[in-house]
Amino acid sequence: MTAISIPRRRLAVPRRPHLSPQARREARWGLIFISPWIIGFFAFTLLPMIATLAFTFTNINLDQKEPLSFVGITNYSRLFSDPQAWESLGVTLRFAVLALPISVGLPLLVALLLNSRHLRGSGLFRVLFFMPYVVPFVAGVLIWQTMLNPADGWIDVFLRAIGVAHPPDWLRDTTWVYPGLVFIGIWGIGGGVIVYLAGLSGIPTEYYDAARIDGAGYLRQLQHVTLPLLTPVIFYTLILGIVEVLQYFLVPLVLNQGTGEPNGSTLFLNLYIFKNFFGYQDLAYGSTIAWFLFAITLVITAVLFGTARRWVFYAGDR
Repeated sequence: MTAISIPRRRLAVPRRPHLSPQARREARWGLIFISPWIIGFFAFTLLPMIATLAFTFTNINLDQKEPLSFVGITNYSRLFSDPQAWESLGVTLRFAVLALPISVGLPLLVALLLNSRHLRGSGLFRVLFFMPYVVPFVAGVLIWQTMLNPADGWIDVFLRAIGVAHPPDWLRDTTWVYPGLVFIGIWGIGGGVIVYLAGLSGIPTEYYDAARIDGAGYLRQLQHVTLPLLTPVIFYTLILGIVEVLQYFLVPLVLNQGTGEPNGSTLFLNLYIFKNFFGYQDLAYGSTIAWFLFAITLVITAVLFGTARRWVFYAGDR
């Protein structure tokens, strides 16, 4: 009995798509145009991150009196036994609990008001809310420092005029310093308002038409249409807000020159990193705290991304 040979089918090897000369030229020019960003990312972001990670295992500092050497996890052990680092982390988290809901929720409320069809001059209000971005940030902080002055600042003068006998000492009282910092942050909510307005304009009008046919009023439309379909923008704003509040740095540096006054209540973790880098000239320990802050930020954002599928909805979801 003769064996029957069955021909084997050769697997088709996918070929690389053939690009026309014009497509290759466009791809080449595209790489040329994005090359400054790529070079900048490697030179000013990726390489410094790798360098600071390496610093955490050494004794490097700006005043290198001892030979550079590998110290293992000594800097990490020092971090976990450093009470000032944990106190600075507590300062950052306490401020985040107060500032984060306001920085996410208040721009949303303003955007909902500006998006109303019944509001006259909404274009003017949009410009006014965005105008603080034109003012240099440091100059804006110094203006707010003057406005929050307990002696002759405009805010306390107004409070006295309406009957408040003893207005708060916003920036020198540990009870009121966080609300004072939040006041300064509210001044710059224009960027968040613009982002929310863009999200509101992207919601299909068909959903509102269907809701009105079903007899839903404004509040029902807000609850069942606007907010669910705006959750991707809320999620985006929340992530950015968490990153910004954990890296809060410039305002307390300008107000108190990084001293942490009053009574250490403004010595945020990012400011403590700055002091270790440039005040104590300890690059190794400063890098260790920086990577500790990066790990905290990464964990929080990872948890949020893990829960996003439960509460973030898109127009095409079913």
